[in-house]
Amino acid sequence: MNREMKSYKRALTIAGSDPSGGAGIQADLKTFSACGCFGTSAIVAVVDENTVGVTGVHPVPVEFVVGQIRSVLDDIGADAVKIGMLHSSELIRAVRQTLSEYDIRNVVLDPVMVATSGDPLLQQEAVATLRDELIPHVRIITPNIPEAELLLGRRICRQEELPEAARDLSCGGRVSVFLKAGHLHDRELVDIFYNAEEERILPLRSERLDTPNTHGTGCTLSSALAAFLARGEGLDDAATHAKEYIAGAIAAGAAYRIGHGHGPVHHFYRFWE
Repeated sequence: MNREMKSYKRALTIAGSDPSGGAGIQADLKTFSACGCFGTSAIVAVVDENTVGVTGVHPVPVEFVVGQIRSVLDDIGADAVKIGMLHSSELIRAVRQTLSEYDIRNVVLDPVMVATSGDPLLQQEAVATLRDELIPHVRIITPNIPEAELLLGRRICRQEELPEAARDLSCGGRVSVFLKAGHLHDRELVDIFYNAEEERILPLRSERLDTPNTHGTGCTLSSALAAFLARGEGLDDAATHAKEYIAGAIAAGAAYRIGHGHGPVHHFYRFWE
């Protein structure tokens, strides 16, 4: 008896690992699952870290990263790709070249440069490579304030500056920008999404919570955005739903204590308590 088989929505993460489970590949895969996608991964580095800080980064050879990407895309494919920590210029160029060989429009880049603990995760010379050679080739970037400042070469001090900063990060209107406002100190948290494809600014509001459990929030937000794009949502809906998901995960995670530093968000808050 023949029965039509269902198809998963597929999301690939290209990022480093986090043995403490709150960020990196581990957070990405949890988020993909929570947001309705089948998650796959290509690990670019094994990171020795926990909720307190990063002790070391052991890079995976570039050719082996490329092999992982090809193995996934040649067999399973992907409806969206999330890119996280890429620690070197050589790796950035290899990932860009490899993805260019596949027809995947939904590429979300989280320009990870510094961990929540303040530890650097990107070689200094790779910042320009990321800005000039990878960002122009993705659909959306999701910088926080320090990352946006590094990419723009200027300070961002007030909420009112975010729309202009998002536009300036868009490579002349080619790349949409989800600019996260968590590092500001306004009572209300208002992220800015610049939809470059429709030239529209979308403010995304949530309650600002006083919680130390913010480890992996950037990874989680960008993965949620990729997951909703993989499911066929438009840019504004995907950004809105990703914002709702991360806000809920932060709120639910605030009630828990894991580790001695910045704990994780609650990735599966919609399913269990």
